[in-house]
Amino acid sequence: MERFLTDQLRRHTGRSPALSEIRSWNKSVPILLGDLISAGLGKVEVLVEYRLPLTSKRADVVLAGVHPRTGEDSYVVVELKQWSDAFPYEDSTELVTVPGVRGGPRQHPASQVEAYCEYLLDFTAALHDTPQAVSGAAYLHNAGQDVALALSGRLPTNYGRLFTGADRGRFAEYLLSRLSTTEGGASAADRLLGSTVEPSRQLLSVAADEIAHREQFVLLDEQAVAYELVLHAVERARAGDTKSVIIVTGGPGSGKSVIALSVMGALAAKGRTVVHATGSRSFTETLRRVTGQKRSKAASLFKYFNSFIAAERNGLDVLILDEAHRIRETSANRWTKAEHRTGRPQLDELISAARTPVFLLDENQVVRPGELGTPRDIRAHAKSLGLGVHEVPLDAQFRCGGSEAYVQWANNLLQLNNGQPYRWVSDGQFQVDVVNSPIELEARLSVARQRGFSARMTAGYCWPWSDPRPDKTLVPDVTIGEWARPWNLKGERAVPGAPPASLWATEPDGFNQIGCVYTAQGFEYDWNGLIFGPDLVWRAGRWVSRREYNKDPDFRSRGRVSDSEFDRLVRNVYKVLLTRGMVGTLLFSTDHETQDFLNSLIRT
Repeated sequence: MERFLTDQLRRHTGRSPALSEIRSWNKSVPILLGDLISAGLGKVEVLVEYRLPLTSKRADVVLAGVHPRTGEDSYVVVELKQWSDAFPYEDSTELVTVPGVRGGPRQHPASQVEAYCEYLLDFTAALHDTPQAVSGAAYLHNAGQDVALALSGRLPTNYGRLFTGADRGRFAEYLLSRLSTTEGGASAADRLLGSTVEPSRQLLSVAADEIAHREQFVLLDEQAVAYELVLHAVERARAGDTKSVIIVTGGPGSGKSVIALSVMGALAAKGRTVVHATGSRSFTETLRRVTGQKRSKAASLFKYFNSFIAAERNGLDVLILDEAHRIRETSANRWTKAEHRTGRPQLDELISAARTPVFLLDENQVVRPGELGTPRDIRAHAKSLGLGVHEVPLDAQFRCGGSEAYVQWANNLLQLNNGQPYRWVSDGQFQVDVVNSPIELEARLSVARQRGFSARMTAGYCWPWSDPRPDKTLVPDVTIGEWARPWNLKGERAVPGAPPASLWATEPDGFNQIGCVYTAQGFEYDWNGLIFGPDLVWRAGRWVSRREYNKDPDFRSRGRVSDSEFDRLVRNVYKVLLTRGMVGTLLFSTDHETQDFLNSLIRT
């Protein structure tokens, strides 16, 4: 069993199994198979490690067969747990504590399998009209009746039931009520595996309702033009069976994401198949959180650029690609199926996935090697495919207090676009100041927070970035003299006093950590405190980039990132960090000569 499943996993994903997966295969899957045979369900098809559409999540097992009463396709999603003990976490019916399992509380297994069922129904076209075809069960085969009783506070649903080893007979009865003992499940499995992937009308309706009731999505001038152009192109593509590409360009705060979400809401309301994608975990997770506050189903329409490796050609009406400057050369990584490691450009996958791919970008926010989402790249690829391209530039400025003067000053400060630094002259819309130490930086931002403003501290990636200590406390890696603070968390599991990385910019506790470009990009807050590290210093009338002081692993190899490319990317990094504030920005450099230069440009 282990060798066969390992070979299959490597063939289909290009990766080796984790120890937890191997344990499940050796201990859980054989028990389930034995139960199926004992119940006379030997003709049922067993799909192990079933990957949910457009996501890396996998259901442990999907049983495919024929319903004994209706004769229709029937599927049972099974989540297997080896837990021998579990009890509710505090007073929650959705979280459980599992003794001996690290990492804090876990999702109630019935809730987990219910979410898998609902997601499968939302994105599998073959199931859109037959929600009754799917059911789900969590099977804790090592647990006794005491565990079933302890976790019974969560009421069972058609998509989320819980069975333990003590319920083996009842579990068999449940399976027999859903799967025929006489009919084979091969055809049902083939229909599931061969189904097209698209969001259901119900899901689109939920998303449209969520977005429509957010008053902050108000479109002005060029934003309204871009919005109407996208809607027009979508309808023209549908009516004429054609395909075109739309590029919306604009600087930080020009409203690209407002357009993206407004278009998404309008198209979803019309029943058009539309999905939103970015290359940023922080940005995607925040959008999922914001749009799914009332009903989490809407959050499932927010994906990542690498979700479309195997997407059906033109399977969507519209694919909205926000922060498209973060598109990479390929989507392949260590989790990618072997058959998809073809070197196919990520840009080709994204354009192929929808009749109207919409790219929203700012090429001056390319901050990592391998990012190539520029208008030139997109135009060239679209032209090679014989596709028309429509471009809409956004000139309006909505970040930095609407201050075009500040955005232009920041561009010139960093000598981007052949600009040269000059003294800051306030336009009354945005505040800029230089502080003398990180202690002063933090103190002034703290005062702003006491007055009701949001604020964050960011820095260049010039200090090591440690994992949390065993006691969950963060290491104060960013050290400047006697002052030291930790970076934001690397991952998505919060620790006391620190939110997950994706929520650093929006959760109040994020103020206590220093953000880097990967967590700050795409967000804004009222007051922005930026620390220039020693990787970018001012010398003899120009900026000098010093990669030996930069700790970003992506910049380590000169073979991958030349010195000239590093210089361009590191200045783009500071451009992103300079333009996160809505009310004002405070600046500090760890380099004395650079600090003097900043002071010469800004008079308090």
